[in-house]
Amino acid sequence: MNRIDQTFKRLKREGKKGLITYISAGDPNLAATARLAKEFERVGVDLIELGVPFSDPLADGIVNQLAAQRALEAGVTPRGVLDTISKLRQEGLAIPIVLYIYYNVIHKWGLEPFAADAIKAGVDGILPLDLPPEEKADQFVMNSALHTIRLIAPTTPEERIARICKRAKGFIYYVSREGVTGMQTTTSDTIGSRVALIRKHTKLPIAVGFGISDGAQARSVADQADAAVVGSAIVTRIGTLGDSEQMIKEVTGFVESLVKAVKA
Repeated sequence: MNRIDQTFKRLKREGKKGLITYISAGDPNLAATARLAKEFERVGVDLIELGVPFSDPLADGIVNQLAAQRALEAGVTPRGVLDTISKLRQEGLAIPIVLYIYYNVIHKWGLEPFAADAIKAGVDGILPLDLPPEEKADQFVMNSALHTIRLIAPTTPEERIARICKRAKGFIYYVSREGVTGMQTTTSDTIGSRVALIRKHTKLPIAVGFGISDGAQARSVADQADAAVVGSAIVTRIGTLGDSEQMIKEVTGFVESLVKAVKA
């Protein structure tokens, strides 16, 4: 069974909500990414989204764009990201890993080789940001052992929600507001109703993200879904503190506070 399925099955059995954390792979370097992944698992994060740095990240806000830029300037490549994941798996990391990836990266690699290499490295799923579910390439990804995580937006009509849900595996990622990634001071008041609408079309778990900046927001969001996704608030701290022991300590402490809030 895929690690993503195992994790959500465990959460349901325990009556708990999940916390998913996003970081840009290679920001500030791949060694720091590996350390953070281990620390996140240690403090109780349920799933890690690793952003594969790309030169034109249209779906990302300035925080994640800068993180990707720092990673690219550090010489990080998609192959390097997979090698890092492979090493982490060899060292015993068991937490599910989803690649937040632009399709252009997959296309350049080659669909079949990418899927095979990702699975071999220990990747559990991909969130292809710019690959419509109707594309032929998507059919190949659907048929692989990788779970394909789908995004649903506040403006997605119900007819399209139904189509997206049919082609999703692992969980549904509901984007709680329009626009690009980034922290917000408030969360949308329509989350509950939109999650209920999505549940009409799928039995998959639903995670909600885009804009969560603290434990209170994470708890509020998780209470209305199956998991909360926190990204920019973490990436901001990484960018501010850089490659340092203080960064590892402070980011891990912040993430642990999110875990405690969501699990309370």
